[in-house]
Amino acid sequence: MFETMAIEIEQLLARLTGVNDKMAEYTNSAGVPSLNAALMHTLQRHRDILQDYTHEFHKTKANFMAVRERENLMGSVRKDIESYKSGSGVNNRRTELFLKEHDHLRNSDRLIEETISIAMATKENMTSQRGMLKSIQSKMNTLANRFPAVNSLIQRINLRKRRDSLILGGVIGVCTILLLLYAFH
Repeated sequence: MFETMAIEIEQLLARLTGVNDKMAEYTNSAGVPSLNAALMHTLQRHRDILQDYTHEFHKTKANFMAVRERENLMGSVRKDIESYKSGSGVNNRRTELFLKEHDHLRNSDRLIEETISIAMATKENMTSQRGMLKSIQSKMNTLANRFPAVNSLIQRINLRKRRDSLILGGVIGVCTILLLLYAFH
């Protein structure tokens, strides 16, 4: 089917070439001097179109032939593979086991690569977060140094928090000791 279509297209291109040649003969004739520039422009445009059509046809034909050759080659390779698989039973079984093992190894390798890429992305995120937190800490230190009242207020808050924690811990410890004494007497 492709060959008949290619022959038909080649015939049509030959006919178009003939029409362009007749147009060239007409523009070169002595009876058409006044419209010669416009006709020459039209003739040149038609020649360019013919050249584009011819180029595209040859390119498409070459691509189709390459695909056909590849399909023929792959078909013969598939036939060879099928004939090999249908060959001896021991070698076939051994080959299947090797292929399965190869697939398992390839899948394991893929999973390891994915895990490594996830770990690398996590490391990059942690590094960027550390940088952000360092910049926030440095800005807070700058603010605290600029405004001593804020710094002393933050120190008093931390001192009260520490004192409250100690008092709460002492109360819990005393209550626990009293509870244990009560439980064992």
